[in-house]
Parts: sequence; structure tokens; C-alpha cells
Amino acid sequence: MKTKREDGNSTVDRELGDWKRQRVEVRRDCPYLDTVNRQVLDFDFDKFCSVSLSNLNVYACLVCGKYYQGRGKKSHAYTHSLEAGHHVYINLGTEKVYCLPDGYEINDPSLDDIRYVLNPKFTRQQVEQLDRNKKQWSRALDGSDYLPGMVGLNNIQKTSDFVNVTIQSLMRVTPLRNFFLIPENYHHCKSQLVQRFGDLTRKIWHARNFKGQVSPHEFLQAVMKASKKRFRIGSQSDPVEFMSWLLNTLHADLITTRNNSSIIHNCFQGELEVVKETLQNKAETYRMPFLMLGLDLPEPPLFKDVMEKNIIPQVHLFNILKKFDGETVTTTVGPPARMMRYRVTKLPQYLILHMRRFTKNNFFREKNPTLVNFPVKNLELKDYIPLPAAPTKENEKLRSKYDLISNIVHDGKPDEGFYRVFVQRKSEELWYEMQDLHVSETLPQMVALSEAYMQIYEQQQ
Repeated sequence: MKTKREDGNSTVDRELGDWKRQRVEVRRDCPYLDTVNRQVLDFDFDKFCSVSLSNLNVYACLVCGKYYQGRGKKSHAYTHSLEAGHHVYINLGTEKVYCLPDGYEINDPSLDDIRYVLNPKFTRQQVEQLDRNKKQWSRALDGSDYLPGMVGLNNIQKTSDFVNVTIQSLMRVTPLRNFFLIPENYHHCKSQLVQRFGDLTRKIWHARNFKGQVSPHEFLQAVMKASKKRFRIGSQSDPVEFMSWLLNTLHADLITTRNNSSIIHNCFQGELEVVKETLQNKAETYRMPFLMLGLDLPEPPLFKDVMEKNIIPQVHLFNILKKFDGETVTTTVGPPARMMRYRVTKLPQYLILHMRRFTKNNFFREKNPTLVNFPVKNLELKDYIPLPAAPTKENEKLRSKYDLISNIVHDGKPDEGFYRVFVQRKSEELWYEMQDLHVSETLPQMVALSEAYMQIYEQQQ
């Protein structure tokens, strides 16, 4: 019995009845295994048939790398096997390998590396060891070496650098990374954004890739759909806006009714006490959660030095953190104008700071070039701002000391510049500069000599 299915693009003959009733022969010996070409295989893109554009029952040709639908007679994969003489195909969903047009399943251990690249897997023991492994280089098929977790990301249409620096930063957040390396942690979640973020995390960290870089294309497609094209391929955006949207959306998709929390809030959520006053001296005090703190930079000077060059001002992180000392007044633009005072009442395990470098007016976007001086290690917040009382539990201290693990910077003019990121590799405490596909080791001193835009600090345990 043959059944036909309308998928919106074409009528697809899937021969469901015949394939279910027939027992597929399983063979280990296949004369076509030597035609498999690992150099052309790339599983970073959407799993759509190259002919019908359907994502149902798609196979990858292991000879040319193209995707085709079905394996029954009259299917696109079957036709391709006859026309091109390509005989080995892997089902992108089940990971089973078949020989077409003969139709038997191939069970050969030599294909396991392809399955691993298609769907990288980690045991919980492997995840626990990731930050304990010293420099263990992996080798791509082209002979190049790469460090798992420190691989470059393709800049798609030269507009996805804001996504790449955000992803590379989040890959340094150990509990978040570990959570997404184990799909069982979120298998209940139907969100494509969650699933694609997990896929991307596993591809960045696995050690048996065929190439030393990863394309975030599938993840970007999920972002475009989930954000209703607020963030899309071909359009530059801001990593601060993207980070805020991504964390809030992942939290909303992962939230459990049991405790109304998620791995996102466990890592990043802190709390502020806000005192809001109006010009009529009416005051209102309330608590509000936060996932990141925005820091205001001082206005740059308008005068030049004796060499007629613009003076690039500098400010210490201590000064701009005073915004959260509970006493400094921040005036908001009205109407009505309000005077706000902020005080941190709960510290997160991972503190995200962003410097408000960009301002918009009716005509153009301006950038504040002020350099921020900050410590790479041992940022002691209690030296800067008043903090909440220590926990009441015995032997538990208020942990207020943080180490930098990620620093996103912006180079160039406001609308023509680009983003790059400095990240720390925890196993050796080495720093790397990452800009799309470019990955290079750098000195800690270089991290602080840049126009910091968004940072992630990790609480010392």
C-alpha cells in the first residue's frame, strides 16, 4: 500500500505501508563504503531536502553531502542514487545508514565517527572532566588543530558577529554549558530555540569534529523564528539586546511549574532594591530581579590635547558601579522625571555587566569611547558597593568576589564597527581572543586594553 502526503512543497510518496511491513536487511559488508567522502559532510545546516525543501524523513548522501528525502522508490534519495551513482545515505533523524537503491541497512563501526559528528554525545563523567583537561588538541580532516570549546564560528553574511560573541561568552558559563551538553536535561522542552542552542553547545565542545569551526546557521534560523525576525540573518544587531532577549526567551521556554525557575535564573538572576522618587517628593520602594546590570559611562570631554587629538577618557569600574550603592541618584528622562536609587540585594552566581556606550538621537547613533579600567581577577564587590547581609546558614559566607570570564568589545564607528570577545579557558586559565573564525591565545593584560561593552564575571566559590 502506498500513501501520499502533502507537505506544502510537493506531494511526497513515502511508501509507508511497504517499508513498515518489510523487514530491512542489515549487512556489515557494503562494497560502496570506500566512496564515503567525509570532507564534504556538513551537518551544521537545516535538515531540508535539497529538492522538495521538506524536513520530513531526510537523508544525507555520504558521497556528495547533499540532503534528500525518503529512501523508497520514486523518493528523491532513491532517484539521486540511480542518477549520480551515489549509494550510501544516513538518516538525519535515526542515524541509520542505508545502501540505495538496494535498500539494505549498513551496520559498520567505521561509520560511527559520522554519527558522532551528526549528533555529538557526552556522558556526565565527560562533562565533569571538561574543565580539568589540559590542552588536548583535536585534529580536523584538513590537518588543522583545534581546541574543543574554543572553535571559531562562521559569520553568516557578515552580520552574525553579535550572535557569535554572545554564544562564545555563554560557553564559558560552566553550569549553563553542562546543562545543555546533556539533552536529557531538556528533552521535555518543545522549543526549537532550546534544542538548537543545545545542538550548538555540543558541536562547539565535542572533540571529534571533521573541521575546526562550527556554523551557527541552524541556531540562527531558530532565533529568527522565535524573535519574529527581530534578530535575523543579514541584519546587524546589538549583543546586549540579543543577550537579554536570548536569556529571557530560554528561561521562558525552560521554566518548570514546580519551582518557577530554570538554569538561566540559577546562573544569572540577581535582585535590586529600587527607590523611585518624583519631583513631588513621593517615594516608592520595591524589589526587582535582574539578569544584567547597565553601567553609565561619563560624558567624554569635548576639548583636545596640545597635539590636537581627541583625549580618550578613562574611568575605573569602581566609579560607574556607584550607581548601585543605594545613594547615588540616577535621573530618568520624563515625563514625569524620576530620581532613582539602586542597591543590590542579591548577587547572582554569574554577573553580567554592560557599559552603555551607544546613544541614539533623531539623526544618528553616537558611541562613547571611554575606556573602563577593571580587574580581570578578584573583583571584590563589597569594596565598591554595599551588599546584602551574609546568609544565615552556618559556615556560609557571602561570596562577593568575582573573576572575569568573558569580555565583549566593540571596535570602530557606531554603525560600521564589529564585535570581538576575550574569553578564558578555565582548565589552564589562559585567555583567547575570538572574532568569528579567528581564535588566538592572548595575554590577560590585553583583555583590559579594549573598549569593553559587555562582561561576564564568575563568582568565586
